[in-house]
Amino acid sequence: MADMQEMNWYEIDRFLMGEAWVGSLIKKHLDYLADVIGPRWGGSNEDRLAAEYIRAEMQHAGLDSADIETFSMDSWNHGKVSISLVEDSSRPISSLPFLRCKPVDVTAPLIDAGHGSPHEIDLLGASVIGAVVLVSITPEPFTNAEPFTARILRIAAAGASCIIAVEPKTGGRMEYSNSDEWLNVGPQKNAIAVVKTSAEDGAYLRRISVGEHLIRVSVNSEYFETDAFNTVAELVGRSHPERHIILAGHHDTVLKTVGGNDNTSGTIGVMETARVLSALADQLDIRPGMSIRFATWSGEEQHLQGARAYVERHYSSCASPKESKPLLNINLDELSTGHMKGIVLMFPHLRSFIQKHLDTMNDGLRCHVLPHMDAHSDHFPFVQEAIDASITWRWRFWGRHDSANFHHETGDAADKLNIRELKEYVGQLARLLLRLSYVSPEDWPVNPVTVGDVRKMIERDAGKYHPAFHS
Repeated sequence: MADMQEMNWYEIDRFLMGEAWVGSLIKKHLDYLADVIGPRWGGSNEDRLAAEYIRAEMQHAGLDSADIETFSMDSWNHGKVSISLVEDSSRPISSLPFLRCKPVDVTAPLIDAGHGSPHEIDLLGASVIGAVVLVSITPEPFTNAEPFTARILRIAAAGASCIIAVEPKTGGRMEYSNSDEWLNVGPQKNAIAVVKTSAEDGAYLRRISVGEHLIRVSVNSEYFETDAFNTVAELVGRSHPERHIILAGHHDTVLKTVGGNDNTSGTIGVMETARVLSALADQLDIRPGMSIRFATWSGEEQHLQGARAYVERHYSSCASPKESKPLLNINLDELSTGHMKGIVLMFPHLRSFIQKHLDTMNDGLRCHVLPHMDAHSDHFPFVQEAIDASITWRWRFWGRHDSANFHHETGDAADKLNIRELKEYVGQLARLLLRLSYVSPEDWPVNPVTVGDVRKMIERDAGKYHPAFHS
């Protein structure tokens, strides 16, 4: 087998980029996942249908293996949700529960807590106890910014019975949000109920909150165990088949949205990169050096349960049999938020190594390191096991598309997937993965990070506001 220096990278890159563009199946996958299957809430029948489709397409693309891994998931769903004034129940007020909101039916005084900052809660004093508290999701200007999850905890600790959160987007739009800290807490079935209202209805409630008004908040919801479905396909490496890299993204969406950007884009990115590299093996007999796995997870929108189940099953200390940990996990999430600008690592020791291989591609891609723990996508369960993990640098800091402002809402439709840019992602990812696969495992920089180190990093960053999450 040729080593990296003997490879004709010009011809390989030309094939990979050409196949990513001319042979693209993006539209086919988009039509089926978004229009035929539709919303794919983890653990639903649509989740299963998506996994079956992805597996079939991976098999058709010629991957060496393509399987579905079923796991048990703690899921949630909701029925009727309402916010109403007791003295004027005919006045409609928009409402949407936060994801995994517990069932609630409470009637109590309405209290305006502004942004939920410490001084605002202190000023309200005992009036918060038992009240329905109205609060803005955005942090208070000119203060030390706090994540909304921290302000929720403050309001709950002050004795509120329920929270109405005001959506920052205008025009009546509302998106599903999360109310609990993902970094070190996880799902909380008994946390205070949080229900969202629109910016316009929030402004109305704020205007009338100066008087004495009783408000009723009702959420019909339930928690339940269900099966959910990950998919895993593999191209077996020619020289080091026992070691592997993983390219992955989640195929589930939140309720009632097809998730054109979040995350049909990442799902198709995984599928297409696998197809392109499989075509290279089939047509030019150029296989990866070490194995490359291509995975799509379920349950990302419900605390990363699919990726976490896979890591626990394959790599944790209790895994049976335990596999060698991947040398790198590259996570694809919301690729249509902006063009690819590089790779962002969670740990720093691979930075110059990855940059060296990006430089050989001559696309100006950069490798950076996130300065804090990020638990907001499926790379995080790998990080918790001290496995090198990364995300694509697609929108943070600059280059975000205006259309990417649709998230966890019905507006994140199929048209939000940027087909042209996704073709570019596929070609670039295929080129990078193949290069990395040809580096012998013993020549990769040693990962010095331990699980204990990661726990300390999580403790350091838990509860803090990271501007990059909200760019």
